Amino acid sequence: MIDSFHEATRGAVPMRELGLRIEGSALEPILGEFAQELARAGVTRVRPRFYLSTEWGVPFETVAIAVPFYLAHPELAELHADRTGMIEGVDRADVLRYLRHEMGHVVNYAYKLYERADWTEAFGAITQPYTEEYRPEPWSVRFVNHLPGWYAQKHPDEDWAETFAVWMTPGRDWRTEHAPWPHALAKLELCDTILREIRDRDPSVVDDELDEELSEIDYSLEDYYRDTEVPAPELPPGLAGSLRAVFDDSVRGDEARDAADLIRAQGRTIARAVYTWTGHFPEHTRALLLHLAGRAEALGLRYGAASEDHILVALTSFVTSLAMNYVHRGRYLP
Repeated sequence: MIDSFHEATRGAVPMRELGLRIEGSALEPILGEFAQELARAGVTRVRPRFYLSTEWGVPFETVAIAVPFYLAHPELAELHADRTGMIEGVDRADVLRYLRHEMGHVVNYAYKLYERADWTEAFGAITQPYTEEYRPEPWSVRFVNHLPGWYAQKHPDEDWAETFAVWMTPGRDWRTEHAPWPHALAKLELCDTILREIRDRDPSVVDDELDEELSEIDYSLEDYYRDTEVPAPELPPGLAGSLRAVFDDSVRGDEARDAADLIRAQGRTIARAVYTWTGHFPEHTRALLLHLAGRAEALGLRYGAASEDHILVALTSFVTSLAMNYVHRGRYLP
């Protein structure tokens, strides 16, 4: 393993030379716990293969689960949060949350559930176009809520994976929780019926071919993060006035703090919260916040230290309003 991952980002070190492995990392005991969860849920005939890659995922028609490389080392997790605005698997519970979702894809592909008429009727055709950008309807009663960003609304395949994840989450009383949401509950009941039906059946698909395995990636960390960067957003006119409404620029003296510093310091927290409740991707929120920090700096905005909690509420609300415009209109401009 190289001595410094931060040094690697400034050079041309291929990612395959990072020396990362699941074995011996913090991921290993979590995967052991996940295996116990699967056994308790009765999902024992499908044996997923786990490997490190650039992001979470399951190659279509395989039983292989890709786990983000940065979860195999805390220094890389910190770097990823700085460069993208969010870690998908911030702690043990969060990693398990993502694993349950990906296992939903594995079960779907292993048994070709997407070919069943009842599956298609409940979730939709898996052949529907799959696009990265989607416009969720927050709190829709037709979908479960598991991963951030109302992810079940992205595609029928994701809808099933999210439903499966809720179904298998230990201690979650999904029937009571979704009783007021009959459409989502019907999907969970179908999931329960299907899993009982196939629990003693061997899967028809056992292919565990890997896609973009870390040990084969020849580009560098810097190349990877450069490709994930989002350009500076186009923002509505009157931004200076809006920022001044958030921060009290009349405060001076020892108690005054720079608004730009606060925006940068709270970027990760705001990006994750905004993504969770709006579906506005964290990399977009990160770019938005960096732009706002630059504008606040140029305007010389300050705020009183005693008002920081109030300021954070106002700032998060302001960013959320911009994010909702983008999610539902495709742009920040009204």
